[in-house]
Amino acid sequence: MRRRDFIGLLGGAAAAWPIASGAQQSAVPVIGYLSGRSPDYSSQGISAFLKGLNEAGYVDGRNVSIEFRWAEGRADRLSALVADLVHRRVSVIAAASTPAALAAKAATTTIPIVFEMADDPVRLGLVTSLNRPDGNITGVATLNIEVAPKRLQLLHEVVPSAKVVALLVNPADANAEFQTREVRSAAHTLGLELHVLNARTETDFDAVFANITQMQAGGLVIAGDPLFASRSKQLGELTVRHAVPAIYGRHDFTAAGGLLSYGPDQADANRRTGVYVGRVLKGEKPADLPVQQATKVELYINLKTAKALGLTIPNTLVGRADEVFE
Repeated sequence: MRRRDFIGLLGGAAAAWPIASGAQQSAVPVIGYLSGRSPDYSSQGISAFLKGLNEAGYVDGRNVSIEFRWAEGRADRLSALVADLVHRRVSVIAAASTPAALAAKAATTTIPIVFEMADDPVRLGLVTSLNRPDGNITGVATLNIEVAPKRLQLLHEVVPSAKVVALLVNPADANAEFQTREVRSAAHTLGLELHVLNARTETDFDAVFANITQMQAGGLVIAGDPLFASRSKQLGELTVRHAVPAIYGRHDFTAAGGLLSYGPDQADANRRTGVYVGRVLKGEKPADLPVQQATKVELYINLKTAKALGLTIPNTLVGRADEVFE
């Protein structure tokens, strides 16, 4: 999806969104939407976020405006992007990704922050507890990072003959070490040899898949990361091109040809984030809003890819799938 089409999807060109030097100069509150991802892969998430806002009584362009900032999978851009939102004195920051939440937390202690993130906010020090977040931040945690070992187990169930598997991580991500440790432990339990491969930008992807082929890995687990989320369709296509059985946490990865995806219901998490942002705009304090945990996890299977790889998906797994691509 081209960027101009994405903007059109939201109901108007970027020029139609008010750009104010300070939210206090307008009667219309301004939401600063900070994402570690790219707009090209975020249209469904934004639609769900806007739905949540609508449920709370806010409509973009009518009684609220939104300033979008995209890091395009580059965590190093987030500090400057959030600094701009703070300078504009937005009414609330919606931080869509773990790195975005961390950057927002570091940038302001006064502007309310509502996050949608894939990790445990207590472990990362964003909130003191789930029930009483404290401070100026709360949100929705999908715990997408915590299910990484389960992805390895599912891949092993589909490709039981594979004894060597690879884990793709972004070493620049705050969760890389945690995910590596958890997946390595799961690999040990399953008797698998695990190789960790790194990609800091999409330019590293070709080398990653060359390494997978060279080491004759029988499967690939892709760790949760905004860079990979922004390029999930590309990663799915690469797994098809290189005939690699792989699993990731996003639906569009499997739709693009990836074998399996297992992760939280992102649309529901984004909708809940929109609702919380609306409640904050109405005057509720983040400290009084418990962190919500999105507990629904979805499984998607690409049977066409399985057939091309010569794999048979167990009927029990197919029966559990939320959607099957044939």
